[in-house]
Amino acid sequence: MADFFNEWWSTGIAIATALSMLACVLLLWSQSKVKVKVGSDGKPLPAETTGHVWDNDLMEQNNPLPKWWMWLFYLTVVYSVGYLVVYPGFGKWQGTFGWSQKGEYEKEMKDGEAQYGPIFNKYLAMDIKAVAKDPQARDIGQRLFLNTCAQCHGSDAQGGKGYPNLADNDWLYGGDPQTILTTIREGRHGQMPPMGAALGTDDDVRNVANYVLSLSSSAHDPIKAALGKSKFAACAACHGGDGKGNQALGAPNLTDKVWLYGGGIDNVMETINKGRNNQMPAHKNILTEGKVHLLAAYVWGLSNNSASAQISDADAGAVKQIAATASEAAASK
Repeated sequence: MADFFNEWWSTGIAIATALSMLACVLLLWSQSKVKVKVGSDGKPLPAETTGHVWDNDLMEQNNPLPKWWMWLFYLTVVYSVGYLVVYPGFGKWQGTFGWSQKGEYEKEMKDGEAQYGPIFNKYLAMDIKAVAKDPQARDIGQRLFLNTCAQCHGSDAQGGKGYPNLADNDWLYGGDPQTILTTIREGRHGQMPPMGAALGTDDDVRNVANYVLSLSSSAHDPIKAALGKSKFAACAACHGGDGKGNQALGAPNLTDKVWLYGGGIDNVMETINKGRNNQMPAHKNILTEGKVHLLAAYVWGLSNNSASAQISDADAGAVKQIAATASEAAASK
């Protein structure tokens, strides 16, 4: 984008701004010279028309602007000059206050860090599993997730076509706390190359697709699956000879019924023929380390029972207490 701009842009913008303001002043000055014509008796003569007529008798008259209205326009020009003296807007001039959007943003970030930094630092010093059990931490993590991750993974974290479900126990790169932390911080780039040409003919692709479906006991053609088993060797480098995948590479497990792009023969054949190219952006330059830590704890808690079990136990205790109180009240009657 910088190729389209140079130092002359600043000069050009300053000149255009000055000329625009001068033009406004000249226009107002020229209009102030228009006077209401009066007759010999001192009474105003009928106003001239501009020649514009609507509905046969609705004419636009060429009357001069009221003085108070013109002075208001002059004041807007004066205000504009004052604004350009104080704030940036006149070419490279930064204004006497030195205000900038970047400076305002940095100030807000600094104020936010001073207010909320201690909270994030408290959780940053804790183990991720312990953070996942903290109710306040889960609330903060949920807000971070909705602001940062829900656009792809959904507000319920169950993903969609091409976007992994984070609420189950199926993980492309691993679901332990440290791996989730690394995924959020560094991002992921998963690529599967097109394999159609490597496998051979369209029939070969269809046979391999049926074999892949057979690994998870999904609907498939047994005869074609048997024919595709030998060709699957081209896929075993990533998915393994047993099709259970490789989390070090982000290669999915083909023996379960979790499909990132949908199951069925057509979807599997499309994946084989065209390959897949997924990228999750790194968030280390978007979120602070404390926020990444909290977000990792929230995501880990979505698919683990430790946090939810604690809530369930508390809820169950509350229910028992309510039931006991109700029984006592009934007995007293």
